Amino acid sequence: MFAEVILELSVQKRLDYAIPNELQPYIHVGSWVEVPLRNRTSRGYVASIKNTSSVTKALPIQKPLSEGPVLTDDLFQLALWMAEYYSAPLEKVLRNMLPAGVRRATKPRHQYFVSRAKTRGLLAEEYKILVSKAPMQAKVIEILLKTQKGMLLTQLAEAAGCSSQAITALVNKGLLTLTSVKTDQPIIYGETYFVTRPKTLREEQKNALNAILSSLENNTFSAKLLFGVTGSGKTEVYLQAITRALEMGKGVLMLVPEIALTAQTILRFKSRLSVPIAVLHHRLSDGERFERWNEIRQGKCRIVIGARSAVFSPIPNLGLIIVDEEHESSYKQTDDSPTYHARDVAIMRAKLCNACIVLGSATPALESYHNAQTKKYELLTLAKRCTDPPTVHVVDMARERDKGNFLFSDLLLKKIEERALKGEQIILLLNRRGYYTTCLCNRCQEVIKCKHCDNTLTFHKSQNLLSCHLCGCDVTPPRTCPYCHQETLIKFKGLGTEKVESALRAIFPTLRVLRTDADTTRHKGSLGQILHAFRTGKADIMVGTQMIAKGLHFPDVSLVGIINCDTGLNIPDFRSQESTFQLITQVSGRSGREYAQGEVVIQTNHPTHPIIQAASAQDYEAFYQEEIAIRKMFNFPPFCRIVKFTFQGTCEKTVAQTAHHFADLVQRILPNNFFCHPATPCAHTKVKDAFRYQCLVRGPSVKTITAATETLEKEKRFTSSVHRFVDIDPLSTI
Repeated sequence: MFAEVILELSVQKRLDYAIPNELQPYIHVGSWVEVPLRNRTSRGYVASIKNTSSVTKALPIQKPLSEGPVLTDDLFQLALWMAEYYSAPLEKVLRNMLPAGVRRATKPRHQYFVSRAKTRGLLAEEYKILVSKAPMQAKVIEILLKTQKGMLLTQLAEAAGCSSQAITALVNKGLLTLTSVKTDQPIIYGETYFVTRPKTLREEQKNALNAILSSLENNTFSAKLLFGVTGSGKTEVYLQAITRALEMGKGVLMLVPEIALTAQTILRFKSRLSVPIAVLHHRLSDGERFERWNEIRQGKCRIVIGARSAVFSPIPNLGLIIVDEEHESSYKQTDDSPTYHARDVAIMRAKLCNACIVLGSATPALESYHNAQTKKYELLTLAKRCTDPPTVHVVDMARERDKGNFLFSDLLLKKIEERALKGEQIILLLNRRGYYTTCLCNRCQEVIKCKHCDNTLTFHKSQNLLSCHLCGCDVTPPRTCPYCHQETLIKFKGLGTEKVESALRAIFPTLRVLRTDADTTRHKGSLGQILHAFRTGKADIMVGTQMIAKGLHFPDVSLVGIINCDTGLNIPDFRSQESTFQLITQVSGRSGREYAQGEVVIQTNHPTHPIIQAASAQDYEAFYQEEIAIRKMFNFPPFCRIVKFTFQGTCEKTVAQTAHHFADLVQRILPNNFFCHPATPCAHTKVKDAFRYQCLVRGPSVKTITAATETLEKEKRFTSSVHRFVDIDPLSTI
């Protein structure tokens, strides 16, 4: 017996290996195995098993690395489709599908939860004794006295600035308790939830649910777009559809765009469904992924909730896939091949499994809504909010600046004060982090940029650092200008979330302010902690970037302020207006979701702009009609397909020449109904000391474009010193 193995390495072809007699019961199609390769070993995937081989002396498989197949048949068929569509080697697709922990059979590390073993009063007495004798132990007790139930061991050690030995010493004294917890629990550990019952559905919710159940009962592939305004009850439809799918013995996959939404979704699901739930996201360790993967494959967890990569979960008898907030850009992989979009991959997987897929959003991607209009998807509409829609105020910041208001308008400050006096919560959005976004020399007026990238440095006041948000390089603010070499004062411009937080604390010293951006959420679990603190009333105002706009549910939020909504409109990209509309609409939907009548204050320099007007009115149809006409006029998606080719190397001249040469050759061999844009520098031409150029190719078929470029690649007309990266259906053209 012989096995055809796809190696983890980029060998570009399948290799035959002999299956030793003693291993034949353990080697199957889909098994992950270890095989010899030259003078070392490699890992690979068994694609097929056959009786004969053209290889005269096939080397034997050394050992199986998995108990049974690691991929279901539908997943392997999905891998074949992805390799072809996204123009990626099959082994790279399989590496994306199989987490490192699965490929290496990594055992999970134990996680421990630290809680109080004594009452708060007794611990407070111990604190007084230890504060002088063992200050580190005292610090641990101080932190735990402020928590509701406890903390993870790693988080507690980080917060106290101590090693685990100080915590272990307190455990040995009988003051604290260590509890081993399952690795999916840290996301929601310590959260309180109550068992809930199905809600009575409104008529339009019933119609949407019945359409989904019809597909489930018929065991047929069906793609449905659940277009529901914010707060219209999409989650309740999801829950009742999932309940029915489980009763039918089907597996369920729920995709969410952010880890924050994963935690929120788990709480809602656990309060309704009494079945194990597997949680997958990029912050799990290899061991945690290995454990989750096996539980899913063995059918122990019939519901999987996760971000982008969860679409590859080996769920037996998969019957229902839900892609919540389907328009979100985080579903697209842009930094590595294959450049897949989880929504599109989920649709193909549903087709292979004869499953029903539901795409949910209040602001669907233009392509998705167009597919619904052309009957490729079934459109299910929830047009009514469960509560009254928020009142929206559009403020002209040009007039505010005449009054000396550069950050907050008079109206926004007034509304913050009013809502705070009522004990209600406020969300403020500014999609830029840092304190100041631009720094320049006060003498020569040159903007200070990163020495490794073509990018302006951002000032972070809390660290007193200038930071590059592309490569992560940090430098202290210079005393001498790097351009004119004169001693100078740094001049700052542009405002970020850190500045907004600081200003709010100065204006409203009694209000509690939280900041949610990439700086405050860099540690594992920190985002969940911030959102939990806000949800439980431990803060009055939350300032954040776009991560706080994505489907979060805060019952006490009654005011949303958008500090500057114009940034996205100025980006020279065909999706800029769509992204701006989605962001404004989504964050506006966080206001007034339950108890209080909501309000939204939109600060803009262009109050009459059609996108601002449509977003303030929550009028998706008006936006769609405006945008689809523009896309059709200029032949952009959904009326064509786009492939973006990016060229990168250390010599700018060589990169530019290669990109221009490529664009010329591609245009010559493509049919006349395809158009190759001239090669141009990327928006950030230099990143991490590498220069980047790009060219876009538009046409009716991705396959025709990739076939033409693969032909050129085989002819080896390009230098190996320039790396070419292919992005299929890019979300951005810059």
